[in-house]
Amino acid sequence: MSTPILQMRAIEKGFPGVKALQGVDLEVRTGEIHAICGENGAGKSTLMKVLSGVHPHGSYDGEIRYDGAEMRFGSISDSERVGIVIIHQELALIPYLSVAENIFLGNERRAANRLIDWDRTNAEAARLLAQVGLDENPATPVGQLGVGKQQLVEIAKALSKNVRLLILDEPTAALNDTDSAHLLDLLRRLRDDGMTSIIISHKLNEIAAIADRTTIIRDGKTIETLDMHDPASTQERIIRGMVGRDLSHRYPPRIPAIGDEVLRIEDWTVMHPTQPGRIVVDHASLDVRAGEVVGIAGLMGAGRTELAMSVFGRAYGRRTAGRVLVRGAEVDTSTTSAAIRAGIAYVTEDRKKYGLNLIDDIRHNISLASLRLISPGGWIDANRELQVAERYRAEMNIKSPTVLQLVGNLSGGNQQKVVLSKWMQTDPDVLILDEPTRGIDVGAKYEIYTLINRLAAEGKGVLVISSELPELLGICDRIYTLAFGRITGQIATADATQEKLMHLMTAERTTER
Repeated sequence: MSTPILQMRAIEKGFPGVKALQGVDLEVRTGEIHAICGENGAGKSTLMKVLSGVHPHGSYDGEIRYDGAEMRFGSISDSERVGIVIIHQELALIPYLSVAENIFLGNERRAANRLIDWDRTNAEAARLLAQVGLDENPATPVGQLGVGKQQLVEIAKALSKNVRLLILDEPTAALNDTDSAHLLDLLRRLRDDGMTSIIISHKLNEIAAIADRTTIIRDGKTIETLDMHDPASTQERIIRGMVGRDLSHRYPPRIPAIGDEVLRIEDWTVMHPTQPGRIVVDHASLDVRAGEVVGIAGLMGAGRTELAMSVFGRAYGRRTAGRVLVRGAEVDTSTTSAAIRAGIAYVTEDRKKYGLNLIDDIRHNISLASLRLISPGGWIDANRELQVAERYRAEMNIKSPTVLQLVGNLSGGNQQKVVLSKWMQTDPDVLILDEPTRGIDVGAKYEIYTLINRLAAEGKGVLVISSELPELLGICDRIYTLAFGRITGQIATADATQEKLMHLMTAERTTER
């Protein structure tokens, strides 16, 4: 058994109105991959921010021991000096700077005259990129790389700081399956080279595949630490520790009551906004009925989000053909406001960029898309707005002491509930959900699935876009597959398997219609 490289004892941390950590203990052994699991808001990220100095010594109670010595970090620089580096879920890269410039930002390679030595910078960057398996020119602007490659640049940046303990917060949340597998393989290689890693993830299959041990945190408290090589350390046991109860089913049961058609998209074609001649949605047609949950499956770049955004107010690209019908009547969706009036709502996959105002409170975020409903005579009824927000806080189980809480201070799962509340308040006929459970824990996912069932039971049409095939199979009645911007098939969930879906999702583009 290896010796501990890290011991955190009785860590307590509070924020106004919230006790985030309540006596958390964590022990990480040298040379292991240690996973931390818990529901959104359990305190995982807060604990890592305490460890890395984001929350400096004096702002929390408890003790941190690293390599046997007590540590009192006042900043991230302090923790990095001893080899502790954190990579946050929101990547801290500057898109307009090169890969090499990003890797050594704040840690520049200088010549004797104190000017930056660019030959040395690019040479060392190339060596680090090779170490993480990234074949890119160090002079390439980071903004030209995909998210998976940017994640590898972040790890190369950490390696440049002589990292010994690498912390990754939801490293695969925004990655496709191929990029995720590549990243996990890299972490295994780094472990074989003696590096210690802490990984926060909601993807339990990845935890089972890569972690040596897993610590479960619930409501700011340590529940237990599991040896992942023990057959008893199953995903079900992790879930029970996370949510405090058994989830006998990942997906709540539903008896469909499917009615008339509520949404039809016909012959929908969209061009790329900046690349003339490139078709991103190619004559796509689909329909959704009242009380039905319909899925869209496709690989990264297939055109799923582009389809949804172009239907919802032409927020993406330029439409060249097609029409949208709601309850049999053609509707105008040329603007977001027109789409809302037509009875369509869209929950974006990027809630922080497109779905929420993070520097405003829950109350205002919920009412933002439906101000006309609380504005008699053109003036906002503040009491009515507060009542609406309080109702959704209770119905959606948004974990916050008040609707006046800033949305940016909420966990990912609770932020997603605020986004859903905003669009439910518009009382849509059709709700399009784009990656509705991305980056949220298994307990919050179950709540979202239950909400989807409720919306369907109320006669809404629900269209779900998801990268997780088990999720689509678990909650949908029918699933469309998309490849190269074209609908390649539809299949009833009762007849679907992941293999059948993947076959349709990888169908080659043909030259004939």
